[in-house]
Amino acid sequence: MNPERRVLGKTGLEVSVIGFGGSETGYGGTDSRALGQILAAAHDSGVNLIDTAECYGDGELQLGRALGGRRKDFVLLTKCGHARTMLGSDWSPRMLEKSIDQSLRNLGTDHVDVMQFHSPEVRTLRDSRVLEVLTRARDAGKARFIGCSADGAGALEAVAMGVFDTLQISISIADQEALDGALPQARERGMGVIAKRPIANAAWLPTSRDGYSAPYRQRLGKLEYDFLKREDGAASALRFTLSSPGVTCAIVGTTKASRIAENMRAARLGGLPSADYERIRARWRSAGGASWPGQR
Repeated sequence: MNPERRVLGKTGLEVSVIGFGGSETGYGGTDSRALGQILAAAHDSGVNLIDTAECYGDGELQLGRALGGRRKDFVLLTKCGHARTMLGSDWSPRMLEKSIDQSLRNLGTDHVDVMQFHSPEVRTLRDSRVLEVLTRARDAGKARFIGCSADGAGALEAVAMGVFDTLQISISIADQEALDGALPQARERGMGVIAKRPIANAAWLPTSRDGYSAPYRQRLGKLEYDFLKREDGAASALRFTLSSPGVTCAIVGTTKASRIAENMRAARLGGLPSADYERIRARWRSAGGASWPGQR
């Protein structure tokens, strides 16, 4: 197998170790032309996985336009659970059905490779009517596989249910709850694990001052990782995530095509040396990270 690719658990899908996350371009209003350039750079760099969601602004719609006839070149994931464009409760079965169909229209395809629940609460996961919406979509050919994007108790519940093919979860130098929680269990069940926020939103950089990154900035202030002062700090952070046992791939969002190649170059360096990896883990524990919840 290509060393830059891994099998996404029980799905059998071969995916690049770095995936493109569509939240930044979606919320940032990136148009289809600019997005097309990013996708071209992704393809040229060996990236074949795209992750988006119906609630990411116009991200799905612009992505569908940018993909055009290149749909077959990518493993396409999206998420449902936020009725952004429709009236009604996010998690009502009817709204979920409409959301899934809307996603397919936005993306200009008759199916996605993985349809994921988006940050459901435990009580939602335990509602059989909600799960049936996803399984019906799969059985109808609208999704090849089903997954769940969750953290904390939601992630543990999703794994324990034994029905999801993939788990998307926060894993980074500033977010390690999953490494002692859901990740080992997901690995035992053969689930494909997609790490989100794998470089902790680069929250140590002076340019990262949005409220979304605030929890990671606070944590990193306490963690005081020396390697983040180096030029290769971001690469080391990404390699930490990819080194974590059970992680299949990491999705990184960007509005700059050049970042795609940078991320793949970091991934090609391979996992962190075990001593470096364990130092990061030890620092997390000593700084109080054991009590820090995974960020949704």
